[in-house]
Amino acid sequence: MSTSAKGGWAASGGGGGASMEYVSTRGGTGTVDFEGALFSGYAPDQGLFMPQHIPLLDGDTLRRWSSLSYRELVKELCSLFITAELIPRSMLNDLIDRAFSRFRHKDVVHLSRLKDGLNVLELWHGVTYAFKDLSLSCTGQFLQYFLEKKQKHVTILVGTSGDTGSSAIESVRGQKNMDIFVLLPKGFCTQIQELQMTTVIEDNVHVFAAHGNSDEIDEPIKELFADVDFARKYNLMSLNSVNWSRIMVQIAHHFYAYFQCAPSLDTTPLPVVEIVVPTGGGGNITAGCIAQKMGLPIRLVAAVNSNDIIHRTVQHGDFSLSESVKATLASAMDIQEPYNVERILWLLSGSDSHLIKTLMERFSASKSLTLPEDLHRKLSETLHSCSASDEDIVRAMQRCWEENHYLLCPHSAVAAHYHYSQPDGAPRCCLAPASAAKFQDALLRAGLVPQLPPEITALTAMKTRSTPLDRGQDWAQALRGWIEAMAQWREAQRHCLAASGQQGITGQGVTQT
Repeated sequence: MSTSAKGGWAASGGGGGASMEYVSTRGGTGTVDFEGALFSGYAPDQGLFMPQHIPLLDGDTLRRWSSLSYRELVKELCSLFITAELIPRSMLNDLIDRAFSRFRHKDVVHLSRLKDGLNVLELWHGVTYAFKDLSLSCTGQFLQYFLEKKQKHVTILVGTSGDTGSSAIESVRGQKNMDIFVLLPKGFCTQIQELQMTTVIEDNVHVFAAHGNSDEIDEPIKELFADVDFARKYNLMSLNSVNWSRIMVQIAHHFYAYFQCAPSLDTTPLPVVEIVVPTGGGGNITAGCIAQKMGLPIRLVAAVNSNDIIHRTVQHGDFSLSESVKATLASAMDIQEPYNVERILWLLSGSDSHLIKTLMERFSASKSLTLPEDLHRKLSETLHSCSASDEDIVRAMQRCWEENHYLLCPHSAVAAHYHYSQPDGAPRCCLAPASAAKFQDALLRAGLVPQLPPEITALTAMKTRSTPLDRGQDWAQALRGWIEAMAQWREAQRHCLAASGQQGITGQGVTQT
């Protein structure tokens, strides 16, 4: 296989180009390799890491890749962004196979072809029934690989609007060289989403139920990462989609969706397929923009709920907060500050980090930004968008059930709403980020009967553990205290084990109530 890219980067065969490095969208830090980007989360200048150059695939490569399984596509794509010096190709393949070993579907993901041209790519066959299992299971394996190699310990800090927390927990639970601290917005997740986090009783898993919304729980996390000395002392990192590894794996969704839904690859130019992406924090749509830059002929649609900042940005260049986050049926997308938009704007600006730094600092200060005319034009040429109300979501869920006896989760229904509103029969694929089983209230609202797998039903009888974070409390300071206490406990355990001549880390950890 041969690839080429703007800026002269080229790769051949397995293992990635030797010069694949990553830079911050804000330009205030030097280049890092994949390992550096993986362990950083936010860049030191508060930007987001992106590949310095995007590999460009030719038509022949795309045709060859069209017969690959999802699992093989992930391997090919990851090998372009991770050099063989860091992870040899054979080891990379093994890590990805290990990551997908717990998935319930033999193909990892599955395309359901439904009536009226509705193609639904089910990305939710992992442990937590959400698409984030795909990228986080791989990311967890990459982390473990480097940590074991260097005998290092990290502290993972994650804010979740619903699904990220449980997927992140499952990817690292029980690992002796990682502690994970997860903040969930109490009352803004479904009961099942919350239980998938609070029922994991492991020494290295620490769950906090914060009395605030998704954007509010991001603030203390940003504060701790901004404290460079603290972040360095405790090896802080993030598994939110600020982490490049998450975006990288998600690029495969778009390639697989394209190959499954393209009518024929025998034509030149290759046909275009529209991919509809339910969008919250913007990680999946960012992965789609990168796939586009790599030469995949897709038309991207960012489908949002009533929290429509991305829709307003695409339509009018208005990247500004509304007065408040609206609670919707598609709760995992109830986000007002989609941080991955920064990556998209960086891509479209021609990697103009000075411009992105200026724009993001302006947005951070005022929570309001009007995109420069040229940048808005490029964005609206790259992305289409739509916004779905709760009523739209309910109608899409009902129609899909009536026509197919197929249950959509409310997030998938946002994408289906767009499909049902289109008059044409163009090739189109709707990404389905979660199983309907996780959203009983939304199904009942639509007059539909939930179909609950036994793993989900069993959650309600399990013991739970979490720590409340109340309004008015200094959440950042509380987290500091927990992280410091956990590190002290780990150190005490190490001393005890060293004294007794044992290896490894065991024990009960800090009790949470």
